[in-house]
Amino acid sequence: MPGDSTIRHDFRSDTVTRPSAGMRRAMAGAEVGDDVFGDDPTVLRLESMAAERLGKDKALFMPSGTQSNLAALMAHCGRGEEYLVGQSAHCYRWEGGGAAALGSIQPQPIVNQPDGTLALADIAAEIKPDDPHFAMTRLLALENTMGGKVLPLDYLAEATALARAHGLGCHLDGARAFNAAVALGLPISDIVAPFDTVSICLSKGLGAPIGSLLVGEAELINRARRIRKMLGGGLRQVGVLAAAGIYALEHNVDRLAIDHANAKLLAEGLASFEGVSVVQPDTNIVFVEVASQIAEAFAGHLAGAGIGITGTYGKTRWVTHLDVDKAAVVEALEVAGRFFA
Repeated sequence: MPGDSTIRHDFRSDTVTRPSAGMRRAMAGAEVGDDVFGDDPTVLRLESMAAERLGKDKALFMPSGTQSNLAALMAHCGRGEEYLVGQSAHCYRWEGGGAAALGSIQPQPIVNQPDGTLALADIAAEIKPDDPHFAMTRLLALENTMGGKVLPLDYLAEATALARAHGLGCHLDGARAFNAAVALGLPISDIVAPFDTVSICLSKGLGAPIGSLLVGEAELINRARRIRKMLGGGLRQVGVLAAAGIYALEHNVDRLAIDHANAKLLAEGLASFEGVSVVQPDTNIVFVEVASQIAEAFAGHLAGAGIGITGTYGKTRWVTHLDVDKAAVVEALEVAGRFFA
């Protein structure tokens, strides 16, 4: 398994996936050019494919989801302006403060509700008036899935309509938006339709070794291309990586349903043990809380058996993906069962 050699079944994240043999063949045979000059044919194909599938004007291949989100925020917002964002959102909490440090953009965090949404009343309350005392509110940034939870389509429509009524742009951190689409049984274009820009990660459940896509309105994507260069994201013969992204979009989207089923199996199994509380998953992320008196011993038991998870103090996260199959889930539950026995 990827990562630490002592890990046999790696539930730490869907970022740990390794490219399959078919993906490696696609990478090895990729036609390349120079993407900074705009003539890498494989990158151009990937970007065109992504824009068409998401129903947007253009797409831009990015080295990472963090850079993709940052380029989007900087394309929407200028210095001293602000974006509204969830307190737990990746582009606020988990991206090194890049919007503030590199974009001079002020985040206005809003508490996420238990279902991952931001309450409409809370959004409305944080939109600033046009007054020189305040940073000018420019953007609403949502995330879907949010901690593995799928945001309802009706909510996305209402939240973005509220933003537009106040003249705001709308960005979606859709790192796992394909998981949301598969869970709802809808084309991803329906999920992302209300947004001006969308960041899509290729290196999580879709299984590519690197890369994200920023997809959206042509003017914003053109602006983001310039920003990508400023951020050091200009790439050369990157078709070898874009080929992995193409393979992922062609082969690894529908199979996300397998990860969701495995997550449900895992959640049901863990919930059967005394002292274990489980949040039933919408997609491929399972949050598990273990009673404090046994948490440390249980974590050590799992680690000793080669089961990799993340979290501390009994609050853990398990993520299913293409490198942990049903057999791995069954074995992990057997390992857990031996502890509780």
